[in-house]
Amino acid sequence: MTETIPPPAERAVSDHARAELAPGELVATEQPGGEQPTDAPADDGWRRTHRLGFLARLLSGIQRAILPIIAVVVGGRQIIDHAGILALLVLGVLVLNGVGAWLAWRHHRYRIGEDDIRVERGLISRTARSVPFERIQDVAIEEAPIARLLGLVEVRFETGAGGKDELRLAYVDRAEGQRLRETVRLRQREAGEPAVAGEPAVVSAEPPERVLFAMGPGRLLTFGLFEFSLVVFAALFGVAQQFEFLLPFDPWDPDGWQEHADLPAQLLGGLGMAVKAAGAALALLTLALVGLATGIVRTTLRDYGFRLEDTVRGLRRRRGLLTRTDVVMPLHRVQALKLTTGIVRRRFGWHGLDLVSLASDAKAASHTVVPFGRMGEIAPVAAITGFALPGPDTPWRRPSGRHRFDSALIGALPLVLLAGLAAIVVALGWAGVGDEWEAAGRRATPHLLALGLGAGAALVMLRHWFLWRYDRYALNARHIHVRRGWLAPRIDVASRVKLQSVEIRQGPLAQRRGYADLLLGIAGGTLSIEGMKLAEARALREAVLASIAEIDFSQLAGQQKGPGGTGALSAIDSPDQ
Repeated sequence: MTETIPPPAERAVSDHARAELAPGELVATEQPGGEQPTDAPADDGWRRTHRLGFLARLLSGIQRAILPIIAVVVGGRQIIDHAGILALLVLGVLVLNGVGAWLAWRHHRYRIGEDDIRVERGLISRTARSVPFERIQDVAIEEAPIARLLGLVEVRFETGAGGKDELRLAYVDRAEGQRLRETVRLRQREAGEPAVAGEPAVVSAEPPERVLFAMGPGRLLTFGLFEFSLVVFAALFGVAQQFEFLLPFDPWDPDGWQEHADLPAQLLGGLGMAVKAAGAALALLTLALVGLATGIVRTTLRDYGFRLEDTVRGLRRRRGLLTRTDVVMPLHRVQALKLTTGIVRRRFGWHGLDLVSLASDAKAASHTVVPFGRMGEIAPVAAITGFALPGPDTPWRRPSGRHRFDSALIGALPLVLLAGLAAIVVALGWAGVGDEWEAAGRRATPHLLALGLGAGAALVMLRHWFLWRYDRYALNARHIHVRRGWLAPRIDVASRVKLQSVEIRQGPLAQRRGYADLLLGIAGGTLSIEGMKLAEARALREAVLASIAEIDFSQLAGQQKGPGGTGALSAIDSPDQ
C-alpha cells in the first residue's frame, strides 16, 4: 500500500487555520521557489484556478479589446475634442475588463470527486457541470501565448461529443494540469477503488516515451511551401470592411480605384510589350511569394516542434509555436485512419495521416498524427494503432457500373436543360434579333444543340469514368478500406468492430437499378461507400454486424496494438491494384 504525503506547503497550513475557513473557501499556499501554485483545496475538496489566471484573463481581454479601443479613439476624435474624456473612456473599458476578469476568476472553481469532476463558474448566471470519469475520453492540455508566458495551461476534458460539450478549466499551472490528467487516467483504471477527493494521484513509474515522428525546421519549411495560401488577402478584406472609416479613401468605390489605376495605365501605355510582360510576371511572382510566405507562417504557427510519441497511455502529440497543445490519443478509442495527400505533394511522395477518434481535436473528429511525411514514416505509426493499411494484394472492388452510368446522366441533365432552353429562345425569336439573324439562328440551333450536348455529355462521362476507376473498397477480417479521388486520392481505413452504425440507403432510382449506398458510422460523421451492388452492401453489413457481435468490448481497451500494413504507397498511386 502506497501512502501519499502532501507537499510541505500543504502541511504548513495548521488544522486550526483550516477550521476557521468558511465552507467552500480555499487555502492559498506557497511552494518552494516562489512559484504561485493553484489554490489548494479546503476540506470539501473544492479548488480555485490559479491566481495568475486572473492576470491571464485580463491580458487576453485587453488583447481582444485593442482594435475596438483604436476604433473608439479614432472615431471619437470626430465627436469629442477633449483628449481627457477619450482617455477616461479607454480607462473605463480597461477597468471593466479587469473587474470582469477578477469576477470570472473569483467565481470559478472545481473539485475532483470519487466518480466525477465538477466545475462551477459564473456570478449572475451560475453554471455547474459534472462529468463522470468514464465519460472522459482524454485530457488535453493547451498553452495559449499569454498563459504560456505566465506558466499556466488550459485543461480540456474531452467527452467525445466535441465542441460545446467539452469541460474546460482555465487556468492552472503546468504541474496541476499534469496532475489532473494523471488523476483522470488513474481513476479510469481503478474505477472501483475509493479515493480521497482533492488528493494528488499517485502515478506509477512509466517506461520512457518512444518518438514515432517529429518535424524539424527543414521539414517544416518544406511543408509550408506545399501549404500555399492567399488567406492573407481575405484577412485584409475583412480588416478593410471593419475599419473602412479609418482609411483616407473609400475601398468599395470602383470609380476611385479607376482613378488610381489611370496614372499607371498611362505610364504603361508608352512602354513596349516586353516591359508590360515583365510587369505582369512580376505581379504574378509577388502573388506567388505572398502565398508561399502565408503557407509557411501558418504551418510554423500550427506545427512548430511537432512531436509524436508512443506511450503506455497512447499516442502523445505536442505541437505549436504560440499556442502549444499537448494531446494524448488512447489507441483503443481510434475508430479509423485517414491517409491523405495533395495534387502537387503526391508527385513528390508526401502524404499525411489522421486518426479518427472518439475524442475531438480543435472541434474536429480527427487527430493529425503525421501531417507531412513519407510512407516509410507513416507505416510504423499506422502499425502502432493496430490498423492495416492496404497493400498490393488488397482485393479491391469497384462500385456498381449502373450507379456510375446513372450519376453521369444526372450530372449531364443541367447541360441538357440549358441547351434546350437556349434552343427554344432562339427558335421563338426571344433574343430580340432581326429576321435575317433569326433565320440563321434557327438553322444553326440543331447543330449547336447537338454539339453542346455531345461535348457536355462527353466531359461528364469522362469525369465519372475516371472517378469510377479510382473509387473502390475492400473488406478483410479486421478492416474496411475505402479509396476515393483521382488527382488527390484519399484512403480511409475503419475497424469492423468499432463502427457505431451500419446503414443501407437507397433512393427511388437506386431501388429500381439494384444498388445502394453503405453508410458506416464513425466519430464525427460517416464513412460512405456509394453505389454498391445491393447484394454486396447487404453482405458487407451482415459481416460487420457479425464481427461486432463476436467482440467483448470490455476487453477492447487492452487490445491496442496490432500489426499494420506497409503497402499503402502502391495502393494510393496505382489505380489498377
